[in-house]
Amino acid sequence: MPALNDLALTVEEREPGQFYWTLLEALDNSGHSDLHDTLDYRVCRSAAKPQASYSNALAMGVAELQKISASPPSAAS
Repeated sequence: MPALNDLALTVEEREPGQFYWTLLEALDNSGHSDLHDTLDYRVCRSAAKPQASYSNALAMGVAELQKISASPPSAAS
């Protein structure tokens, strides 16, 4: 699992009234000297079911972040 400071949480409305949270993981661009002011992300985790409001989806995404932060570090890190 990536470090928590390498994650971003976003909410998108894919269909009217269907909001999904998505956790994004920052990718390491240290080898690209011309990309100092940009960050690239990949999808790390995403909601399987929509929420009826932006705030509910955001709360569910925050709950997922809290679950990740409470998990012990993996042996692969």
